[in-house]
Amino acid sequence: MQHHKRRAVAWWLIAGVIMIIIQTLLGGVTRLTGSGLSITKWNPIFGILPPLNAKHWNDAFDGYKQIGQFKYMNSGYSLSDFKGLFFWEWLHRFWARMLGIVFLVGFVYFLVRHYFDRQMIRPFVVLFLLGALQGLIGWVMVASGLNDSHLYVDHIKLALHFVSAMVLACYTLWFALQLLIPDEQRTTSRSLHSYTLTIIIVLFVQLTYGAFMAGLKAAMAAATWPTINGMWLPDTLSHNSLISDKLNVHFIHRGIAYLLLVLLSTWFFKARLVRQAHHDTNDASLLSKTLWWPFILVLLQITLGITTLLMAPTMVPGHFGAFEILAESHQVVAMFLLMSMVVNLYVVRRSAGSR
Repeated sequence: MQHHKRRAVAWWLIAGVIMIIIQTLLGGVTRLTGSGLSITKWNPIFGILPPLNAKHWNDAFDGYKQIGQFKYMNSGYSLSDFKGLFFWEWLHRFWARMLGIVFLVGFVYFLVRHYFDRQMIRPFVVLFLLGALQGLIGWVMVASGLNDSHLYVDHIKLALHFVSAMVLACYTLWFALQLLIPDEQRTTSRSLHSYTLTIIIVLFVQLTYGAFMAGLKAAMAAATWPTINGMWLPDTLSHNSLISDKLNVHFIHRGIAYLLLVLLSTWFFKARLVRQAHHDTNDASLLSKTLWWPFILVLLQITLGITTLLMAPTMVPGHFGAFEILAESHQVVAMFLLMSMVVNLYVVRRSAGSR
């Protein structure tokens, strides 16, 4: 019965991870459609409902008219155009509320049914704090664009919002893995565990630069490959910002992608050697299955990244076409790659008995 309870809680947590991934993708659609600043007020409770009558719609539109994005980019938008923008940002926020409700209702249900033990208390406290922090960071990000001088949200705050969502997803997944995977299915290797952790750190840096690319809308600045507008090293590298200059961000993002390809290819072969060495003593280990995931995903991710970049000139503002679909695919595979490495970090433990 205790095993059944732990599995039920674990699958509820994994459902939460899936919802976080969907929420992040909705955030990507919101950014790609230019909808992120269409709701100018933060109303955590009553904001769950969209405008319900003409007056409410006009009030919302009037709020949008006060910011720079409308004045300098979308001044020709009608109320109908505004409703198209509003939908994606409202859906993004609505899904965030549904995510909170799923966690809260599930928590109360399992608490009443006595599915939790004392070891789960601290992870749940951390989980809810991370969720609340994520919502706060989201509003701080949106507020950075609600003024007369910015056309979009600040790209650094966008990156912080994205990375904090990934931290929340990884923590939730780790919590679920602790409940779902028995120790006999794990492999012990200190060196491979440390190497896996190193790759995850590099992945987080790469995800940050991917968010910089998105926030700066940098794809259009150098929609060429393998060079950056004909240059292997951009001429801006020595004197412009490494986090705000579009070409420099391009260069670093591409460089880390190549580095990850090397690191993950090496990891794959190291994992196979570890698996072979442990085969006789632990035939039940999951590593023989999970070691394939990162290698396949990184190849797909780089292919999508290059294809998305080359399709950037076809982008039409306000239109969700081939470029936007590829960009979203690039984002979702990046998240799956990160999750696959988190799974492997748990499957390959540092020492016997480590959690």
